[in-house]
Amino acid sequence: MFKKAERKQARLRLALAGPSGSGKTFSALQMAKGLGSKIAVIDTEHGSASLYADAADFDVMELHAPYSPERYIEAIQAAERAGYDVLIIDSYSHEWTGQGGCLEINDEIAKAKYKGNTWSAWNETTPRHRRLTDKILTSPLHIICTMRSKTETVQGEGKKVVKLGLKSEQRDGTDYEFTVVLDIAHDGHMAVASKDRTKLFQQPELITEATGHKLLDWLNCGTSQRERAESMMVDFIATLEQATSLEDLKSAFGAAWRELAGEADLQAQVKADYEKRKAAFAQGDAA
Repeated sequence: MFKKAERKQARLRLALAGPSGSGKTFSALQMAKGLGSKIAVIDTEHGSASLYADAADFDVMELHAPYSPERYIEAIQAAERAGYDVLIIDSYSHEWTGQGGCLEINDEIAKAKYKGNTWSAWNETTPRHRRLTDKILTSPLHIICTMRSKTETVQGEGKKVVKLGLKSEQRDGTDYEFTVVLDIAHDGHMAVASKDRTKLFQQPELITEATGHKLLDWLNCGTSQRERAESMMVDFIATLEQATSLEDLKSAFGAAWRELAGEADLQAQVKADYEKRKAAFAQGDAA
């Protein structure tokens, strides 16, 4: 069947990463207010989101262990059926490191079926995690995921103790899946973009409702899907070139391929660069 062509508005896929106490939940809620009027929160932090009930109007679903990918998928589907505009997943880290999350799932599979070989067990665990990732990427909702960062305490200027956020507690390569990744500092709660395909976050900033408004303007801007895809090509190619492992390369390619859906010539360009980098890794291993 043919139907009238129309430009589809993009949906936000944004991650907020930071150490405990950096303000990820509050920042996500402030941003969500600028993105839509109906906000839902999947809360795996034992009701912590509800502490901000006076700061934003939202509905919450408290999700308790086990934090399997399937339970996250069910919660996202429930939010879709209920007609929300924005969904905050707080926290996405539990699906990986929490009780009943992927790391525990993989260990259990390894013990039960592979004589403790966790490497082999990933053949079963990875597809389950991938299905959740795909659900996040294809949902009609704007989605904000918070992720915990491992922390390190250092001495800053004037002997002030500073808490730094390091690597996010999620699968390696997860950052590639998001349009924007903002790292929030513990002191001052300022957000700095570690990945930004919108080019809106050139300087550190405090996240407010206005942040959500400017993101929504970008998502709904007059550029066509083709123009938006072309504008992201430089970032896609650079990400492939900067990959330091075959796993990172595959994750970067998968994210680019999905973002460029419907643009066959751009997908072909990305695939050609991917194959070239893949061959370089193979030559390195042979050497």
